[in-house]
Amino acid sequence: MDALTYSGFKVLAALYHLELAAIPCRPEGPDLQALQTLCQQRRVRAVYTMPTLHNPLGWVLNTGQRQALADLARQHDLLIIEDAAYARLVSHPPPPVVSYAPERTVYVTGFSKNIATGLRVGVVISPPRYRPEIERAIRATTWNTPTLISSLICAWIEDGTVARFETQKRQDARQRQQVAREVLCGLPVVSHPDSYFVWLPLGEESRADRLANALMERRISVSTAEPFCVSATIPQALRIALGSVPFDSLRPALLSVRDAVEYEQYR
Repeated sequence: MDALTYSGFKVLAALYHLELAAIPCRPEGPDLQALQTLCQQRRVRAVYTMPTLHNPLGWVLNTGQRQALADLARQHDLLIIEDAAYARLVSHPPPPVVSYAPERTVYVTGFSKNIATGLRVGVVISPPRYRPEIERAIRATTWNTPTLISSLICAWIEDGTVARFETQKRQDARQRQQVAREVLCGLPVVSHPDSYFVWLPLGEESRADRLANALMERRISVSTAEPFCVSATIPQALRIALGSVPFDSLRPALLSVRDAVEYEQYR
């Protein structure tokens, strides 16, 4: 999996005693040559990927990268776990990886990121051979989704409500990203125009934990790289969520973040 990735998958892997191997991250996506080398050197069973609006780096893999990942998975008989939690926030994304390798891809998505955080209901698309195990895992963890919520989501999909919500969310995310670009101009921000977060690498002498603590004293919560890091080397960086505060409060909060970052770098 990517050297920086969704922290929840790390927790899940630890729960099931799964060994994780870190694949280096490039600005445009994972280093697939490094994954190829890893598969040649040792047994790899699966690859976990967020190809559309990666968390926390925000990248969207192009069609060539998706095809290359599918080809590599076939070559080494890998299961692909495609996390599409944020994919619906992207306007006109490339086809999902599952469309390139449907026989070996488990596609997972939900409605809490693209509609509302309270909608804890998701969708899993799986090859038939994996369905019994997935169904057992669902029964063991959540049993089932409340019928009312499932019916509501299905109705919203059919009548266009979901599509309208997604359009509104994209517009809101873009407005927030524009504010972030304005306030954090000149800093090495990594993000995507449709995402609700930014990744901010810090200078070599900076300490992300110290900076996060200083911001917490100002009642501003940010994440360091540690929860997202799979490799032993943890970069000094911050993940800044843009959607957790009212829009009118975003600019002042980001100005405080910028002030704290500049103070940390030049202290």
